[in-house]
Amino acid sequence: QVKLVESGGGSVQAGGSLRLSCEISQTYDSYCMGWFRQAPGKKREGLAAIDSNGKTKYVDSVKGRFTISHDKASNILYLQMDNLEPDDTAMYTCVVDPLTTIDTLGTDLQRILVLRYWGQGTQVTVSS
Repeated sequence: QVKLVESGGGSVQAGGSLRLSCEISQTYDSYCMGWFRQAPGKKREGLAAIDSNGKTKYVDSVKGRFTISHDKASNILYLQMDNLEPDDTAMYTCVVDPLTTIDTLGTDLQRILVLRYWGQGTQVTVSS
């Protein structure tokens, strides 16, 4: 059973930064990993993805502010979030799938919601 454990969430003022971490219990030679978020009353939003080839993809709303990375040695997925805005307030969840790459994910980042393994989420609250 693959286990994903997120950390790093919290409360921050607008303009601040947070770095989310996702510890993944299983390593893969080929994979796609990503982050999505869900705010109260809103649908889930795919944010960023990275694959084993080092390719990355971002949704327009976070491009230039968020950076996804994966430390292969420790198998931890990160999401560096800078210049945070109140609209970034949400539950953030990491996902991973060994059978997908950025290329197979296609152009719609919402497709990371079909990746196989999910974490429990970490809450991010941004105040104005």
